[in-house]
Amino acid sequence: MSPRSHLKPVAGTAAACLLIAGSGLLAGCSTATAEGAAGGGPQTVAPPTATDSQAQPPVQTTEADWKPVADTLGRTGTLMKGTVYRVPLPRKDLKVTTQGVAIKPGLALGGYAVFAKYQRETILMGDLVVTEDELPKVTDALQAAGIEQTALHKHLLQQSPAVWWTHIHAMGAPVTLAKGLKSALAATAIPPASPPPATQPPINLDTASIDKALGRKGTADGGIYKFSIARKETITDGTHVLPSALGITTGINFQPLGGNKAAINGDFVMTAPEVQKVIRALRKGGIDIVELHNHTLNDQPRLFYMHFWATGDGVTLARALRPALDATALAPAS
Repeated sequence: MSPRSHLKPVAGTAAACLLIAGSGLLAGCSTATAEGAAGGGPQTVAPPTATDSQAQPPVQTTEADWKPVADTLGRTGTLMKGTVYRVPLPRKDLKVTTQGVAIKPGLALGGYAVFAKYQRETILMGDLVVTEDELPKVTDALQAAGIEQTALHKHLLQQSPAVWWTHIHAMGAPVTLAKGLKSALAATAIPPASPPPATQPPINLDTASIDKALGRKGTADGGIYKFSIARKETITDGTHVLPSALGITTGINFQPLGGNKAAINGDFVMTAPEVQKVIRALRKGGIDIVELHNHTLNDQPRLFYMHFWATGDGVTLARALRPALDATALAPAS
């Protein structure tokens, strides 16, 4: 994929758009167009103008609809609720430690890419886990492919080796998006996909008491006890409804450390009025703040994400997390 780009007017717009050469992706457009790029390329992305009631939801799809994406990436994903195709990209190759804890991939190193189809285009979002050495090459590959970086941050405090997390976003034809993503993955040592274990490793924690403390039931995944909690309101980018499965959730992960102790990591998704309440609740419980940032550029309502870290008795940590959960407008527990 050529890294060169040129300016090319797009029919039906009031302003010029940047066409990434050879990629079929359009970037830098300020108005929506009624025509896609030649050969079935993406529509231009308009600034948010629609109301929530006008924003279009993703269309229902099947696993077969995503086979071209899986074939292009060489990785198989999972279709979630018939709309979001999620491809896991865990860094199982990295041996990361923070504050003396060896981090399992499922605790904080679980990168991913998600796709959802709308009436005229497909959205790609995700979070790539990259080393400091890989980051410049990944950035160049993403930019050459017309894939936006919408956040760059860390999930852990002290860490060795240095690892970064970059959020991505693009609109276009599914295979074109997959090709662009693959070029970025080729700049990393993210290992090939591997089948999940036949049986889940045991979770050496009092999970029943953790569930009770958080008011929700977690899920065992690769030796990590996880919670993923959606917000109650509809999230849009102004023109598209963004399902929670695109990564718009509060995530809480427990990694057993033995003797019912755990390391916790994850992030809270919050609106601006909730941010300080969550900070105060976490600090009151002795939980460290790692990062405060956005994941996307034009979400509505505007959302902020706060990563956290602590170690200690698993149930005590769950009880300390509960007031922070209660300070946000989350969907009811199912």
